[in-house]
Amino acid sequence: MDQQQLKTLAGDLLEGHISIEQFVRRMTTPATINLNESRVDLDRANRCGFPEVIYGEGKSISSLQKITATLREHGHEVLLTRLSSDKAAAVSALHSNCVHNACAKTLRVGVGSNSDSNSWASLGRVCVVSAGTSDLPVAEEAKETALWTGVTVDTIYDVGVAGPHRLTEELDTLRAADAVVVVAGMEAALASVVGGHVSSPVIAVPTSVGYGASLGGMAALLSVLNSCASNVTVVNIDAGFKGGYVAGVIARQLGKLREEA
Repeated sequence: MDQQQLKTLAGDLLEGHISIEQFVRRMTTPATINLNESRVDLDRANRCGFPEVIYGEGKSISSLQKITATLREHGHEVLLTRLSSDKAAAVSALHSNCVHNACAKTLRVGVGSNSDSNSWASLGRVCVVSAGTSDLPVAEEAKETALWTGVTVDTIYDVGVAGPHRLTEELDTLRAADAVVVVAGMEAALASVVGGHVSSPVIAVPTSVGYGASLGGMAALLSVLNSCASNVTVVNIDAGFKGGYVAGVIARQLGKLREEA
């Protein structure tokens, strides 16, 4: 913990934002724990606002169980992504309060009694929009990630540009969001259309859904990179996690500003 982090932590204690117990725990918790095959970053929540996220592909069940247990032992709510059902079952068996989304391939460990929330105060609102049902796995990954960041999440699914009236029916929900995640394949035109209807940031998530000329999502990626809607920004192909995470960060910051006003 550097000097600036110490000052911030001391200030939070003096202003009553954290308890004496929280202060002591943060002061005495090591920055990392070495599990041999992995080094768990326990200080990330202090530095970046959220704990370390576990990427499931390529990791053994044993590694996933050890990393999850270490994070839980230090009070962190855990998000695992790109997780097969057998791995999710193995990790869930060791913990209570788990939410497994098989479509999204995510597992949230340590959530509150409401599966659509966690123990952090809900700050901000995110809306996740999908163009088609085929985009649902990526949209659900974005939704689960945003929920993990502690924001309220609305979903609007299957409102692609082939049926434009479906989107306009949902404009009130769209405009209530602090950040919008738009998940779309094919030509991914939906992101630009949404951007033209809202004043909030729009995070476009191009997907690999499409026919041969979609080139595994490259056509969608290039399309949203060239969006003429000025409030549209872009993450990688099929990166629902990245879209949901960035939207959560934006929404929570705006929520905090409203709370302090």
